[in-house]
Amino acid sequence: MTDDEGSTAAVADSRPASRFGVQPLQQTREAAATLRRLAGLLLSLEHEHPAVEAMIAQFGAWEEELASVAPADPRPRFGPNQTADQRVYLDHAYDIGSFNPSFPEYDFERFDTETASGTVNFPILYEGPPGLVHGGVLAAFFDCVIQHHNCAAGVAGKTRSLTITYRRPTPLLTTLDFGITREPTDRGVRSTARLLLGGEVLCTGELDAVARSVEELAARNAGNGRQERR
Repeated sequence: MTDDEGSTAAVADSRPASRFGVQPLQQTREAAATLRRLAGLLLSLEHEHPAVEAMIAQFGAWEEELASVAPADPRPRFGPNQTADQRVYLDHAYDIGSFNPSFPEYDFERFDTETASGTVNFPILYEGPPGLVHGGVLAAFFDCVIQHHNCAAGVAGKTRSLTITYRRPTPLLTTLDFGITREPTDRGVRSTARLLLGGEVLCTGELDAVARSVEELAARNAGNGRQERR
């Protein structure tokens, strides 16, 4: 893979849509971004507001309506024992934050098989200490970007271990840089990622993963696509 293919969009466009699951609906992506922004606004309020009361009432109605069309079995339709009544499994190999507001969003700016780099900006939703990113969110971030890199590079697998080293507090609402390097090991692949502000390392993540080809992983774990509308 060349640097010209280095954006997240280029990586996404070059992969089969159902290798690791089904692609999220566009509505799901748009709703995730809105929910993330709304959560940040709610966490910023100092006093009660009538708009929040209206939201709570509307959320209840939406929950009831969506529950009536959701799958009867909430377990994912994935692996050898899947059934048609289970929910569809969305592709968690790439860009989880684009459809699930519980995970951070990030952008790759440069990408090849051995290295990658990009940027991330953590909103208020991921606050731990005042004005700083929660340490658990940083761990999730490292797991996401490293395994995204592994999957797009063509050799990936389950995370064996993830070690986080916190060097400096990581600020919210600030564009940060990250870089990743990866190399094969006797048991798989090892990646080291760094999160930086102005060239200063804030924290690092070292991840050891099982090494399998993307084709093997897809064959072993493929989930069925979406069911026909009933």
